[in-house]
Amino acid sequence: MSFSKAQLVIDLSVRNLCYHPYPNHLHGCPNYGKKKGCPPNCAKITEVLDLSKPTWVIWNVFDFGAHVRRMALAHPDWSDRQKACCLYWQPVARRALKFEIMLFVAQKYPVRVMDNPEAMGVNVTETMRLIGQELEWPPKTKTYQVAIAGTRSLG
Repeated sequence: MSFSKAQLVIDLSVRNLCYHPYPNHLHGCPNYGKKKGCPPNCAKITEVLDLSKPTWVIWNVFDFGAHVRRMALAHPDWSDRQKACCLYWQPVARRALKFEIMLFVAQKYPVRVMDNPEAMGVNVTETMRLIGQELEWPPKTKTYQVAIAGTRSLG
């Protein structure tokens, strides 16, 4: 199981990453401002969790390098961007995270679990670094899917 008690690194500016341009999306993520779990619609972590109580990070690691190699064998004419396209690997990785969340919840007292920590203002890269997990940016060999858990805020 992949989870650890952690001090969350709160940086509400990470919510702004969603509207930074990336290939084929000049205005950032098309879900920004549209989906309930995306900024600015989703709550800030400071509104949802009681940060004076323990918090945890739950994660899985997806073998991104192996996925890209499989895509290269199956589709030798594809570009590097096509082989790395998240449409082909994220559903599998997210299912693995949901499994890790299920294992965590089965062992802990009732907590609130969120699988959109950056949208809520958690600097995931720095939070993971504090527990000894270095994220690759951009990912080359592995990707992490991360959720956070803690006690509901009563405020």
